[in-house]
Amino acid sequence: MVELRSIVLLLFLALVLTPTSNAFAHSMFNSAESFLGGYRVQVATLPEFPQIGEPSIILVRVTDSDFVEVDGFTLGIRFFYNEQQIDTIPPKSYQGAHVDYDYVWEKSGNHIVRVDLYDMEGSSGVLTYTFNMGTQSPFGQIFFIAIIIGALTLLGVIIYIYFPRKLKQKSRS
Repeated sequence: MVELRSIVLLLFLALVLTPTSNAFAHSMFNSAESFLGGYRVQVATLPEFPQIGEPSIILVRVTDSDFVEVDGFTLGIRFFYNEQQIDTIPPKSYQGAHVDYDYVWEKSGNHIVRVDLYDMEGSSGVLTYTFNMGTQSPFGQIFFIAIIIGALTLLGVIIYIYFPRKLKQKSRS
C-alpha cells in the first residue's frame, strides 16, 4: 500500500513540476483573434465590457502565423453598427507588434470591427480581419444584478437554515 501511494505521489509531482513552454492566461471576455494571409491579429477591450459614453482602450496585437510578433505594420480600423459604418481610425504605420487605441463607444450592443492590415510581407493588398465587439447594455447590468441578488438570496437561505440549528445546539449545552 505504501509503495502504491509513493508511486502515485511521484507521478503527481512529475506532472505538476513538468515545465510548459506555452502557457496562456485566460483571455478577456471581449477579445478575439483571427488568422489570415499568414498573420494573426488579436483584439481586446479594456474594460472587458466597455460602457457607453465612457473611454475604453482597444488593444491590438499582430503576429505571424508562428506566433512571433511582427516588427512593424500599417493598420486601420473601421467600426460598423447595424451594417452601417459609424467610425474609422485611419491607417497609420506602427513599430512593434502592439497598438492601443483610446475609444469611446457611442451605441449599446454588438459592433462589427474590421481591422485592416496594409502591405504585409508575403501578401498582396489589404488583409481585413473581422471581429464582434460588444458594449455594456442595460440588459447586461440587469444580468449582473440578478446574479448578485440570487447569490445573496442563497446566502440568506443558508444562514436562515444553518444558524438556528447552531443556536439550538449551543443552548442545549
